[in-house]
Amino acid sequence: PAAPPRAPVVEAPPDAVRLTRRETQVAELVAEGLANQQIADRLVIARRTAEGHVERILSKLGFSNRSQIAAWVTAQR
Repeated sequence: PAAPPRAPVVEAPPDAVRLTRRETQVAELVAEGLANQQIADRLVIARRTAEGHVERILSKLGFSNRSQIAAWVTAQR
């Protein structure tokens, strides 16, 4: 039988990485599967502001895509 699918491997960022309170909120919403416009609507901010938060989160954590943010948020819980 085929092996069960495995979760993607996500390297943990350095312990010194700290997200701001707003970045943490955005990361949680990314983990819920929300798009930038949905995040903007939920937080009552501009779509471009939401995009900027996502870009900074990716940069701070050394990630290249939103699914890595979602996996990281899940691992932090």
